[in-house]
Amino acid sequence: MANVFQPTTVRPDDFDAYWERVLGALDGMPVAAEEEENPLRSTEFCTAYKVRLTSIGPYRIFGHLSIPNGEGPFPVLIFLARYQSVMDVVPQGDANEKRSRFVTFGLSARGQRNADKPYAAAYPGIFTDGIGDAESYVFRGVVADCCRAVDYVLSRPEVDRSRVAGIGINEMPLLTAALRQGLTHAVASPSFFYGTMDQAPRTGGYPLEEVNDYLRLYPDRREAVARTVAYFDPLFFAPSVRIPTLLWSGASLAAPLVEAMDGEVEVKESEGSKYKDGVYQEQWVARQFGFEDAILPAHWQ
Repeated sequence: MANVFQPTTVRPDDFDAYWERVLGALDGMPVAAEEEENPLRSTEFCTAYKVRLTSIGPYRIFGHLSIPNGEGPFPVLIFLARYQSVMDVVPQGDANEKRSRFVTFGLSARGQRNADKPYAAAYPGIFTDGIGDAESYVFRGVVADCCRAVDYVLSRPEVDRSRVAGIGINEMPLLTAALRQGLTHAVASPSFFYGTMDQAPRTGGYPLEEVNDYLRLYPDRREAVARTVAYFDPLFFAPSVRIPTLLWSGASLAAPLVEAMDGEVEVKESEGSKYKDGVYQEQWVARQFGFEDAILPAHWQ
């Protein structure tokens, strides 16, 4: 394959110990779930809830939970943390009617709306918040928040544990699948942490441009930044991802990642169309979960 991406990221010697400390702290923290029915987001086919959970810190995070009315258990879609301030019951543009088929959980990790006290993240800004030290880097907590979301969702009696998809437009589903048992499928994109120091100089787009901005301001911290982001590179989590995965990426870019992954992987390059990509993703999830049809928004049909 021509022009295969060759990341130069070095795996930290204490990579495993770093994440063992994170998960140990999380396991020592009670979930302490608080649930409040949300009539505004409920429909004739589902009931919605506002959910608050405790993650490491301790820090209270938030989630939009939706449960289909009727006899369960139901397959699950967990929408993990994104590079945006607001998370919803389902991502903007998706068919609301999918909530008649799936339990859905939209996570607001620390800093995002509804989980922005005492920490309100800046967009752009969050990607380099604390990046000079891996122990204080904000995404250490964000990854823990994603794992906590899985913990909570799997505690629900309405959940079909054989069909639980983690969905994101970054690496969070891959990191979560590697660190926490429970996800059975993943939809992810190698974008933020995959060869960060190799890819950042080639782009002006955020969030990677945050790294360029940061290093222009603090050029002497390059080595520290490289070490921090290496703890989050999906390449080092890939051998532990053993579930069917839809990976949004170009084939040459994804090649090293796919080679390292232990599960079934389908690589799909974006067609630059929310409609085309959205239909493909919905149909992929439907097939994986054993449905003959995908529930699509009216404007995609």
